[in-house]
Amino acid sequence: MPNHINDPVIETGDAPFSPIVCDDRYAFLSGIVATDMRGGGDTVGDIGAETRLVMNTIRHLLATIDLTMEQIVRVEVHLTDLDDMDAMNAVYREFFAQGRSPARTTTQSTRLAGGSNVEITCMAQLHQD
Repeated sequence: MPNHINDPVIETGDAPFSPIVCDDRYAFLSGIVATDMRGGGDTVGDIGAETRLVMNTIRHLLATIDLTMEQIVRVEVHLTDLDDMDAMNAVYREFFAQGRSPARTTTQSTRLAGGSNVEITCMAQLHQD
């Protein structure tokens, strides 16, 4: 049975989603945008600041279930403009050891929640065998 986990750092309001859902092997994190956090709207428009806030939030959410960034195996990044990929990558790569980045898909999505410019979701392995 999946375990649905909420965290007060994410403002879900009435939205029907859980920030984290775990099964017996993986933790699945919902897409996170800057405007999901109090004050995060202040970063909108600066792709680096948005990416840093989202990645730090992902790190926080993983820590609440005793996981680290190293356990992330898959990431999906949505950008409102693929021309921002270099700026997003400059911040994103700070969160992973060189040569140890998870599998990733990056797409352009014309409209993200709250007017954000980057949304990131991921899945992390619960146990390392």
